Amino acid sequence: MPQIIFLPHEELCPEGAAIEAPTGETVLDVALKNGISIPHACEKSCACTTCHLIIREGFDSLDESDELEDDMLDKAWGLEPESRLGCQAVIKDEDLVVEIPKYNLNIVNEEH
Repeated sequence: MPQIIFLPHEELCPEGAAIEAPTGETVLDVALKNGISIPHACEKSCACTTCHLIIREGFDSLDESDELEDDMLDKAWGLEPESRLGCQAVIKDEDLVVEIPKYNLNIVNEEH
């Protein structure tokens, strides 16, 4: 089973985390199930950028993003070549190292 390493994030995951991740699940779902409350204002429907993540290692193991995700990512704060939406990044067979950006475009961050 692959592992996702979440790098430390001041608010959401101060210590960082290493989590076993079932293949076929999204990075966002794995994070939420393990107490890492990554914002997801559109309820995982690829209609916002609040779950923007940067895949520091293992990016090439993910399926390519589609046009809708690319259009959303164009609006993300701090976009990088290895950026993905957590709700669209489906885990395959390789480990991932994930950075949660410090900022997103969500004005109000509600707990879900």
